[in-house]
Amino acid sequence: MHDAPTSNTTDVAAAAGALVDRYLTILMKPDPDGARAFVSPKLAIRFTGGRAMSDPAECAAFNKQRYAWVKKRFEATEVVAGATTEHAVVYNRGTLYGEWLDGTPFEGNRYVDRYVVEQGLIVQMDVWNDSAEWLMDRAAGVRP
Repeated sequence: MHDAPTSNTTDVAAAAGALVDRYLTILMKPDPDGARAFVSPKLAIRFTGGRAMSDPAECAAFNKQRYAWVKKRFEATEVVAGATTEHAVVYNRGTLYGEWLDGTPFEGNRYVDRYVVEQGLIVQMDVWNDSAEWLMDRAAGVRP
């Protein structure tokens, strides 16, 4: 015999990817209270710039300081090979669109999020995007 998982890894991966998509859709409304249903009490968030957070409400509060409003346009949700119900790594990538605080619209701002899902709950969330660079370019009078 071999030690390969006996569960259907395709179903496990699909479930982990769907969980992340649903969480992000709710979080970006923004509805941090609703998003909490998808996260573990031990959630660790590392936001852009290495900012440590532990609750979805902190993400929404940070976004309010940077954007009048912001949404994510999903391009792909990818689950790393070997996902199990105990541990799955999921990447969601795409672009941000919305308005800066001064009301100027933007779109095409790349992002990549990485999630760790354990026992059906998100325990870790890492967020990267191009917003800081775009804001620096705006401050310098350069269009992204």
